[in-house]
Amino acid sequence: MTSQTIANTPTPDQIRRAPKVLLHDHLDGGLRPGTIVELAREGGYSQLPDTDPEKLGVWFREAADSGSLERYLETFSHTVAVMQTRDALVRVAAECAEDLAADGVVYAEVRYAPEQHLEGGLSLEEVVEAVNEGFREGERRARENGRRIRVGALLTAMRHAARALEIAELANRYRDLGVVGFDIAGAEAGYPPTRHLDAFEYLKRENNHFTIHAGEAFGLPSIWQALQWCGADRLGHGVRIIDDIQVHEDGRVELGRLASYVRDKRIPLELCPSSNLQTGAASSYAEHPIGLLRRLHFRATVNTDNRLMSHTSMSREFEHLVEAFGYTLDDMQWFSVNAMKSAFIPFDERLAMINDVIKPGYAELKSEWLFRQTASTGDSAASEG
Repeated sequence: MTSQTIANTPTPDQIRRAPKVLLHDHLDGGLRPGTIVELAREGGYSQLPDTDPEKLGVWFREAADSGSLERYLETFSHTVAVMQTRDALVRVAAECAEDLAADGVVYAEVRYAPEQHLEGGLSLEEVVEAVNEGFREGERRARENGRRIRVGALLTAMRHAARALEIAELANRYRDLGVVGFDIAGAEAGYPPTRHLDAFEYLKRENNHFTIHAGEAFGLPSIWQALQWCGADRLGHGVRIIDDIQVHEDGRVELGRLASYVRDKRIPLELCPSSNLQTGAASSYAEHPIGLLRRLHFRATVNTDNRLMSHTSMSREFEHLVEAFGYTLDDMQWFSVNAMKSAFIPFDERLAMINDVIKPGYAELKSEWLFRQTASTGDSAASEG
């Protein structure tokens, strides 16, 4: 093992401390189990499968892992049900920012669908303002604990509904007030992104940013439509681009037209390994397409999707990838810089995050082995003396 390998192989503690960037995380998929129990009690919601936080957390993980789409979707019915008041939204958003900061995330774009939080009488605008308030409060609490994070909101429209243009206009109104972009989510099959062309055309006319959930379950046609018909800036998941890549027995790799376009245009892929395993996109971390996509220099990024349902965090995602592919701190930095380059904030701010936060953070981590080696050498010399 060379000194370079020793320097770059991250420990779990280093992975947690490394500055990480998160582009694909759902607010309603990352609640603390204890918070769900408390909000349910305060709001009179009695449908939880368990009221013990620890047991409830296990239920969420097992339901998401069950292979049953019905049980997986049921998990979100419970989290959304307790996010119907201003105070609940502020709390959930603040805790989200706190949890991400504690995990070493320095920049995050967290998405949610405002239309799903209206049952308690809130307006769309009140939902957005409550979540933004929560993110700012979470950033403040993180600073008090010696951590730094910046959180931007992505407003999501549900692809089976008919409110995409309305949500796109909402995202545009709040674009300088904490909302950084737009997204559509929900079942891909039967609900192509082209159903919402009016929303995407509007956003393009307004020079605004949007990502589209595509290529998670439905495959290449979903990716093609998201890019060539709708003009997506990024692909939410996009993991099925692997279907347009052929690896021959001699190791030669051949890219199809769509895969070549995605790589050539540097279109960011918001890959979510643990979530992809749950939805059947790969059978193990070692077989996840991220390994090949990283090797072929696609604009691949690492994300959590739903931290509660997948029992994950950015650190856990990277721990899995380090174990599966032997990734180093250099690889982690590559993924983090990719994500920061792809964020929906101004170029100068992205550049400052890369040069002043991400690269110095990884440089410090990569230098730690020098001091460990010096200390161990000194200990050996002292024992010999």
